[in-house]
Amino acid sequence: MFAVEVRDHMMIAHSLPRPVFGAAQGMHGATFVVDAAFFTEDLDADGLAVDIGLASTLLKAVLEPLNYQNLDAIEGFRGKVTTTEFLAKHLFDRLAEEIAAGALGEGGARIRRLKVSLEESHVARAWYEGAL
Repeated sequence: MFAVEVRDHMMIAHSLPRPVFGAAQGMHGATFVVDAAFFTEDLDADGLAVDIGLASTLLKAVLEPLNYQNLDAIEGFRGKVTTTEFLAKHLFDRLAEEIAAGALGEGGARIRRLKVSLEESHVARAWYEGAL
């Protein structure tokens, strides 16, 4: 498989209100480095798996509604535990929706897999990966 991976970041605030999270039960901030990898089985006539510029623009657009937000106050997240894993799946779903709607042009139809990885520090990351 071929892959193109693009990177951006988002800064959020949230709480993780379960005893297992210790001090993170309270409100705290996090800066996530977010990678999105787009996998294709072949290249197009121009030798591309995915247009990197379009992929970068799409990732930024998907992150924008969450950037600098308190996730606890976002309607769709109320009552959810917004772990790194949860956020990876949320971003995967948003990217998949946009790809299906044509956000990556004709090349988007060739994407077979997508991986969204969130790095929360230099020693820990989580991701969600699946077929499209």
